[in-house]
Amino acid sequence: MSAALLLALALRLALASAAAPPHHVDAGLRKTPARWVATWAASPQAPAAWSPAWRGLRNRTVREVMLSSVGGSWVRVRVSNAYGSHPLRIGQAAIGLQSGGAGVLPGTSRTLLFGGRESAVIPPGGQILSDPVKLMVPALRTLAVSLFLPGPTGPLTEHTDAEQVNYIAAGDRVGQPARRAFREQTTTAWYLLSGVEVAATPRTLGSVVALGDSITDGVGSRPGANARWPNDLARRLHALPGRALGVVDAGIGGNRVLQSSAIYGVDALARFKRDVLDQAGVRAVIILEGLNDIGFSRSLSPLTFPHATASATQLIAAYRQLIAEAHAAGVKVFGGTLTPFQGAKYWSPAGEAERETINRWIRQSHAFDGVIDFARAVADRSNPRALNPAYDSGDHLHLNDAGYRAMAGAIDLRLLILGLSR
Repeated sequence: MSAALLLALALRLALASAAAPPHHVDAGLRKTPARWVATWAASPQAPAAWSPAWRGLRNRTVREVMLSSVGGSWVRVRVSNAYGSHPLRIGQAAIGLQSGGAGVLPGTSRTLLFGGRESAVIPPGGQILSDPVKLMVPALRTLAVSLFLPGPTGPLTEHTDAEQVNYIAAGDRVGQPARRAFREQTTTAWYLLSGVEVAATPRTLGSVVALGDSITDGVGSRPGANARWPNDLARRLHALPGRALGVVDAGIGGNRVLQSSAIYGVDALARFKRDVLDQAGVRAVIILEGLNDIGFSRSLSPLTFPHATASATQLIAAYRQLIAEAHAAGVKVFGGTLTPFQGAKYWSPAGEAERETINRWIRQSHAFDGVIDFARAVADRSNPRALNPAYDSGDHLHLNDAGYRAMAGAIDLRLLILGLSR
């Protein structure tokens, strides 16, 4: 056979192979809807040197709990090795409905496959999306995702402050639904998981992402209560008849708009595409971030390094950049006013002046598609520089459960539903 014929045959086989469906895609899988919406997410962070995630895991199963914001009949999971230094091997994985603690409701556990296989290897800096699996996921339902890590994993990508207890057990416990199998160790971080997506129903508009810092992350709320303001927003949206909208929490405690940190994650400008624009079905973003830029620039603590200056002018320029990036992607942008923080460790009169300048610009510039006045909703009426004592978690910066409900209550749902229905 001539070289030309061999080349033609090889090309024909390659084209046929590319056109054929992958071997793991069966007829049922091909029927899954093509439109996906993020129902939950956690922004990836590098583990701090003192975090258990820094040491990594070996021959352990982690079972992690999260709350869906919108429902669907198919689900898939995103696993991140963004800050790993080693290839990460997943030996087995599953998702189900949580029955309490580390328990999984009997009959709801579904094995997760990756390219048709139970195991997968994620290179350093990479991520992987599981194959879709049939599971009826109701809105506002706690889910449990289990990952068996044969290890050694090296440092684990994590989301440091989950405000949720998660579970670790020795060996492969993925298939064990009972909570007693996970008595070895708990963690208040999410390891490796960065997103859960559901197949959108016809009534689902998409998702709205809450981009922020510890106030969006829910610091000060009751752990395990899903009492962050994005959770409360999801509850308000779910109570509306008609259209549905997912809510994704992209808060990172200590995060800044302008400055990255080894402890508190990459800055909002740098993570905007990953944590907002790349979310499945994203239609809108609520931006509430800047207090740490103001406060940390006047701090001398090693935990807040680097202590770069951040003026109101610089922050406003950054907001304009985020607005432009969102609009270029067809995403609506809503600006949240910075909440009061007088009495917090890093408050100062100069910092307060910057906060008031920024809030005045957010309210009056018309740069955003809409404004959410979080500051007025939670301020002390007799002293608007401070939080309402009824909403103060105790540190004069973060809110309690009632305060986060008040923040969610300040959002005009018509901004989201009517604005995105057009």
